[in-house]
Amino acid sequence: MCDDLIHQGLTHDPTVSRRAFGLGVAATVVLHSSVATAQTKVVEKDVNVTMASGVSDSALIYPEGKGSWPGVLVWTDILGLRPVFREMGQRLAAEGYVVLVPNPFYRNAKAPVVDGTFDFSKAEDRAKVMPMAAALTADANISDAKAYLAFLDAQPQTNKKKKLGVQGYCMGGPLTFRSAAIAPERVGAAATFHGGGLVSDKPDSPHLMISKMKAEVICAVADNDDKRDPTAKDKLKEAFAAAHLKATVEVYEGCSHGWTVRGSQVYNEQGAEKAWAELLALYKRNLE
Repeated sequence: MCDDLIHQGLTHDPTVSRRAFGLGVAATVVLHSSVATAQTKVVEKDVNVTMASGVSDSALIYPEGKGSWPGVLVWTDILGLRPVFREMGQRLAAEGYVVLVPNPFYRNAKAPVVDGTFDFSKAEDRAKVMPMAAALTADANISDAKAYLAFLDAQPQTNKKKKLGVQGYCMGGPLTFRSAAIAPERVGAAATFHGGGLVSDKPDSPHLMISKMKAEVICAVADNDDKRDPTAKDKLKEAFAAAHLKATVEVYEGCSHGWTVRGSQVYNEQGAEKAWAELLALYKRNLE
């Protein structure tokens, strides 16, 4: 899917652990919102989403209490649904969103799909996930996106009068584009972070879906990804301009592929917090 664009440099993610993953069906989590002064409680549930190709084990997280909030679909990177992405979902839910974080590899295994630490420099580690990622074709992406967005809209906590948001990391970048393209009337905001393979010369290149979107889009590009293919950002900008979409394509200087994911060897806290602030501002403008 993304080949070596998935992770440039080593990735050592100690958060990939079945022991730490959590066995409960539902839990209440107390978080300190980055902008709120008071504690915010969120509810986290393990849910099963019925798909065309099986059942996807996923995490659904939303603010505690009565009410309804805009929905957000989060596409993970190649290591899939694991504690660090649950934590992202909790943090986002604390800001006032209903968040679905699915296991993109449900066809092959329940999450987490890898156990223990993970190092992309080791062939045996790469072999655990690369075949699963390669099997996620554009058609599979589209089918999955339809099911996840429909599931979000079916939740009583989701405010269906508000637009949906979609965000993706690494291989989740192309999935984000396809999600926004197949539901343009519902998806009002989309964001990719160190998205892998957003632009290619193939007929199913994700950037060709931009013309079908109606969302405002943020593409946060890793510095080393840009150095490898400096023309990709220009092609993205051209496609957004041709579609008359409001979009920001920004290279995060000094930040390597994977910089937003805590636990990655290339995690950059300052860059990650900047990206998070931009994401919240995007959702504030378009979902609320």
